[in-house]
Amino acid sequence: MSDTLQQYDAVIASCKEIFIKKTQDYGTSWRVLRPISIVDQILIKALRIRSIQEKGAQRVADNIADEFRGIVNYCVIGLIQLSRDTEAIEDLPAAQVEKWYDARVKETQSLMQAKNHDYDEAWRRLSQESFVDLILMKLLRMRQILANDGKTLISEGMDANYQDIINYAVFALIMRESIEKKSP
Repeated sequence: MSDTLQQYDAVIASCKEIFIKKTQDYGTSWRVLRPISIVDQILIKALRIRSIQEKGAQRVADNIADEFRGIVNYCVIGLIQLSRDTEAIEDLPAAQVEKWYDARVKETQSLMQAKNHDYDEAWRRLSQESFVDLILMKLLRMRQILANDGKTLISEGMDANYQDIINYAVFALIMRESIEKKSP
């Protein structure tokens, strides 16, 4: 598990670096996004990854790893938005957003550790395609939750789905890096 934590932290550090730099470039313009728009942004990225996987080729330079990092960051945005007044469209200080980013990631990593213990790192046996399919399934669930005005009868809410997607994307990135290190 210690390797997993180190690998997880390294992936999150690369995602956070991008997030912070984009916050410096654009501010917190993402505050205008409503819940469905965040879900749709993640959906676009997951569908692009799936398309590249199925076609075996791509025409736009952004690579699959960058798309997974984008998925992580949009999920963190989703988690932050859930905890904020969604009516207020405000430019938030970068230092405050960084604290919220860290807090959401810490909560998500704790969830990963608990599940990883119970599932005995089963994710290490999954394919890249499975990670994308699991992310897409979670997104479709989230769209249904939103269509139901956020109400569920027995299922997890939006926050748990965002956290699962973050963890799937991080796992996919860990696996990609492991494969790249083994390649000559």
